[in-house]
Amino acid sequence: MMAFIAENLAPIMFVSLIVFLLLGYPVAFSLAANGLLFFVVGVELAPLSAGSINLSWPLLNALPDRFWGVMSNDTLLAIPFFTFMGIVLERSGMAEDLLDTIGQLFGPIRGGLAYAVIFVGALLAATTGVVAASVIAMGLISLPIMLRYGYDRRVASGVIAASGTLAQIIPPSLVLIVLADQLGRSVGDMYAGALIPGLVLTGLYMLYILIMTFVRRDSMPALPLEARTLGSGVTSLIIALIVAAGIAYAAHVYLSPTHGENADILGATVGVGFIYVVALIDRTMKINAMSRLAQQVIIVLIPPLALIFLVLGTIFLGIATPTEGGAMGAVGALVMAAAKGRLNMDVVRSALTATTRLSSFVLFILIGARVFSLTFYGVNGHVWVEHLLVSMPGGETGFLIMVNLLVFFLAFFLDFFELAFIIVPLLVPAANALGIDLIWFGVLLGINMQTSFMHPPFGFALFYLRSVAAKVPYLDRVTGKVTQPVTTGQIYWGAVPFVGIQIIMVALTIMFPQMVMHYKGDAPAVDPATINIVVPGFGTGGGGLTLPDNGGGLGLPGGLQLPAGNPLDGSSQKPTDQNGATGEQKKPANDLSAPPSFN
Repeated sequence: MMAFIAENLAPIMFVSLIVFLLLGYPVAFSLAANGLLFFVVGVELAPLSAGSINLSWPLLNALPDRFWGVMSNDTLLAIPFFTFMGIVLERSGMAEDLLDTIGQLFGPIRGGLAYAVIFVGALLAATTGVVAASVIAMGLISLPIMLRYGYDRRVASGVIAASGTLAQIIPPSLVLIVLADQLGRSVGDMYAGALIPGLVLTGLYMLYILIMTFVRRDSMPALPLEARTLGSGVTSLIIALIVAAGIAYAAHVYLSPTHGENADILGATVGVGFIYVVALIDRTMKINAMSRLAQQVIIVLIPPLALIFLVLGTIFLGIATPTEGGAMGAVGALVMAAAKGRLNMDVVRSALTATTRLSSFVLFILIGARVFSLTFYGVNGHVWVEHLLVSMPGGETGFLIMVNLLVFFLAFFLDFFELAFIIVPLLVPAANALGIDLIWFGVLLGINMQTSFMHPPFGFALFYLRSVAAKVPYLDRVTGKVTQPVTTGQIYWGAVPFVGIQIIMVALTIMFPQMVMHYKGDAPAVDPATINIVVPGFGTGGGGLTLPDNGGGLGLPGGLQLPAGNPLDGSSQKPTDQNGATGEQKKPANDLSAPPSFN
């Protein structure tokens, strides 16, 4: 019996961890306790394991080095930077301004507020990277407005929760940083690979809203005329965008000879900056060349877009690392908050508190994971998992289907940090063995992990929305009418269609891997079979490197010898032996078809 336990300690250890987590123990302490408990068991059972357990007491001395590796990881520094940036932007009122302005822009069409929520959710995802901040901000601002104008409660709650989870996959997502660290890949490559799938998922959300406006026409009415306080003026906005595009193209043509590939980005910067300055002058001087709607859209939309370029643009261009980009983003968020007059010590204090809490959470989970992995690898758990997954029927496709089903199921109980630290390291060896690109694999897992925020009963985005949605009837401050609350069941049912969309996105990423693989660029692939390596010969005459021939075998008493003289003036001499004879006067070369003699 004990021999059986010793030989199967890896699966027993894994099942025990799941039991610890289901019992409700904190993840970090469950990992550490499980690792230490089975380390003791493994050391005692090692003699009975037939070599499958490689644990001994001195191995515990490796833990300090493993902890130091976690704390000295520069990549993980990006997490507190992006968290601080997101909290400051959320406190600065940027989300409120964006939702009000974009809601006015899309208001005249049916489902306009839902489109605005999705659009702003994508923008917040690209600036904050924090799901909680996005969901809470949009829940506080958009949900009362959507209920005020007759939106279906399930659609309204579902679109707010789903749009907030875009921060999970659209860079600078925190989970992509963690996945890149666990997969041993570049965060910049992970960001580049996830960009197109994130935009496609945003488009799928909008497509669902479009379909719903035809299927259930009364579920998402357009804003009434009296609610459109900015009036009309879409034509003025279109003209302004055309002018900006023309200036950007002219700047691109002018800068191309001197700046090459960067001319398009610099030209776009010139065009956007020009139209932003014009809008500011038009509002300040009250020239009114633009409509109020065009002024508001340009002035409100361009600063977060500039912040996105400051963070992601510098990373994609190779100017900054993700950690440096996060630091610049944090400074940019402080500047934007100060420009709005909303930067004070309360904002900074709350942002630092939230950042410290999240960073400590991540650090403790990582330390617990290091303890767990030390024991799990010592009992050959990684080999057990690799053999289990690689032997799945269907090869690579079967592996991907099984892994995605496993992650989807575990997401009912674990959040994305726990999945990334516990499950992903176990999947990497099997993915490597099957030849799967780890950036593509990481983006695929990131999309799947989004469901951990959305599906009942433990979806954190649903909890965030529940915390800010009205629980009792309330009096609307604009209409003066009594508005019924949003029930927990309505929030859960509203999330179900968007979970289905996320699953569809997982399938699309598997079917069309080029959405992610574009991160490699357009460089032509090199076939290893066409590589020809030419090694210079070792001659005994004519110059070059020579080997002295000592009469048999590869005797090298003198090592490699260079011919005497200056090879540039043709005066080089052939090497001579101890009697002064040149190589040409020595006996013929040995017959290399026979084994060398060492007598």
